[in-house]
Amino acid sequence: MTTIYDVLRRPVITEKSNYQNSELGQYTFEVATNATKAMVKEAVETLFDVSVWKVNIINVPAKRSRRQRSRRILVRKKGYKKAIVTIDPSDTIDIFEGVK
Repeated sequence: MTTIYDVLRRPVITEKSNYQNSELGQYTFEVATNATKAMVKEAVETLFDVSVWKVNIINVPAKRSRRQRSRRILVRKKGYKKAIVTIDPSDTIDIFEGVK
């Protein structure tokens, strides 16, 4: 059984996620592979004290490449599960905001 502290692994910080934070009120997290939408919603609401409107979950596939000579497939990065959380426009999550 997983606790709310095991559900969220780390925030995903990219150019796209920064745009979603500032313009759309969406925050992106890497989550546990067995996490559900309800578990992610409960974890975000409890840990960051915000109201969650919607949760989208995406399974990100592994990054693969080929070797130059033998053309064999080589897995470089393993896959993970990602959650995009939409929160109330009046709320913010401080860890995504810049230096204050």
